[in-house]
Amino acid sequence: MNIATIITFLVYLIGMLAIGLVMYRRTHDLSDYVLGGRSLGPAVAALSAGASDMSGWLLLGLPGAIYASGLAESWIAVGLAVGAYLNWQFVAKRLRVYTEVADNSITIPDFLENRFKDSSHLLRVISALVILLFFTFYTSSGMVAGAKLFEASFGLSYQSALWIGTIVIVSYTFLGGFLAVVWTDFIQGTLMLLALIVVPIIALTQIGGWNEAVEAVGQIDASHLNMVKGVGIMAIISSIAWGLGYFGQPHIIVRFMALKSPKDVPTARFIGTTWMILGLYGAIFTGFVGLAFISTQDVAILSQFGIEVTTENGVQMLADPEKIFIAFSQILFHPIVAGLLLAAILSAIMSTIDSQLLVSSSAVAEDFYKAIFRREATDKELVWIGRFATLIIALIAAIVAINPESTVLELVSYAWAGFGAAFGPIIILSLFWKRITRNGALAGIIVGAVTVIIWGDFLSGGIFDLYEIVPGFLLNLLVTIIVSLLGKPSEEIEKQYDQAVARLNE
Repeated sequence: MNIATIITFLVYLIGMLAIGLVMYRRTHDLSDYVLGGRSLGPAVAALSAGASDMSGWLLLGLPGAIYASGLAESWIAVGLAVGAYLNWQFVAKRLRVYTEVADNSITIPDFLENRFKDSSHLLRVISALVILLFFTFYTSSGMVAGAKLFEASFGLSYQSALWIGTIVIVSYTFLGGFLAVVWTDFIQGTLMLLALIVVPIIALTQIGGWNEAVEAVGQIDASHLNMVKGVGIMAIISSIAWGLGYFGQPHIIVRFMALKSPKDVPTARFIGTTWMILGLYGAIFTGFVGLAFISTQDVAILSQFGIEVTTENGVQMLADPEKIFIAFSQILFHPIVAGLLLAAILSAIMSTIDSQLLVSSSAVAEDFYKAIFRREATDKELVWIGRFATLIIALIAAIVAINPESTVLELVSYAWAGFGAAFGPIIILSLFWKRITRNGALAGIIVGAVTVIIWGDFLSGGIFDLYEIVPGFLLNLLVTIIVSLLGKPSEEIEKQYDQAVARLNE
């Protein structure tokens, strides 16, 4: 790799660590460490939510899926765009207000316990366990993406790349907490968007234009041009159902809780939705144009950049489709720009892993350590518990990711379904339905999480060939409503709900 590319890449990494050090000085208590003192402006909140949402999946997983299977894979993007908008439209403002009314809750388990006045702490503990379980897989997906980046860019072995990437990502999260995470996410989200706009446009100019790209892809496989050809109704439903996951993603909805004011939600919604749509389009076009581009390149040139290719049905293809964005950055751009584009990939990876580690460490500190073992723990003590939890969780996730055959999309898919099915219906009902009870919420979370595990591990395929978030979300919703109707919330819970609604109407 060119020395200018390496230097540019390293300067970016040093900049991210510098932000961590600066924010370390501004982190004084657990609220600062896990929620930034509810001080986010709309632009920072929106880009941070988008960047923490999309991860390496946006620059590696989705372009790779389009490259390998064509436009049929873009149904996922449709579901995500709609789901993200609805999340901002219906959940953001209510959650921001309700978490403050509910004893200034700073984590999702904290909110659920305070929302339902659960003195047994069972709701908090079960929620925290679900977070730790699925975030292990989600964080592992980021570790895999980071390892692929370092492996392809610097010629390292997969295992060496995995551990180097893990150390870099964990460092600033350990130091700066939430404020470091959101400000690095803001920068990373901007860089990701610019990269996803520029890369496919430059690639198109190299091919000759959009018509030439379409013609080339059509000659390789005409089905790649059709969103519905060869795609069953179950596959389309499964792809669109990714949008259901937004309502239950702790690392995304915590941004709503951290907004400076509920009045900032409309501005943040516009910025976040625009970022999302442009980013998804860029990722789709990167994979689509990449198929046409790679098939026409000289193998010797590709080998010069360390890009592995194979031949399928007489067509020259990347050995690993998820590396198409990396290939573009190395072939098409000046070494300094290539360094920035590689930094954009790392941005996508880091911006999600740091958020996941932060939510997981807050679950350990606030929802296990303080709630169960040391209710008198000081803020300084809890911050350090959170920091050490970050290290341990990252280590476990890296061990899960150590298999080089792991794919980013598979790991993200499983964790996304887990959170969406376990928390999505509960968050929605908690904010909009006065009659939901603690027992209903507890039963729903358990049913949603268990359904995803059983469906994903034992029932997938055949007549059950449906993304596990669909049955998990629906069964959670059904069980929560039925169990809630069998009981009744206390007057104290109903009074708090009325207070939150009154605040919303002010």
